[in-house]
Amino acid sequence: MPLYFFRIRNGRYSGCADQAAEFANRDAAWKEMTSVCADMASGIARKLQENSEWHMELLDESREPVFRIRIVAESLD
Repeated sequence: MPLYFFRIRNGRYSGCADQAAEFANRDAAWKEMTSVCADMASGIARKLQENSEWHMELLDESREPVFRIRIVAESLD
C-alpha cells in the first residue's frame, strides 16, 4: 500500500509527520485527510489571525504534495 505523510503549515511554522500513514489508494487518502482536517477546523479558525493562511498537505512517499487544503483569512479593506 502507498505511504503518505501529513504536513501542516501555519505562517512560519511548517511541520511534517515523521511516521507515514498507509492508505489503499488516493481516494482513501483524501477521505482521511478531509476527516482529519474537519476535526481540526474549529480550533484552527479560532486561532487564525487576520491576513494569514493555514495549510494541510498530504505528501507521497517522496514527500511531494498530492493534496492540499487551505484556510485563508483575508482583510478586504
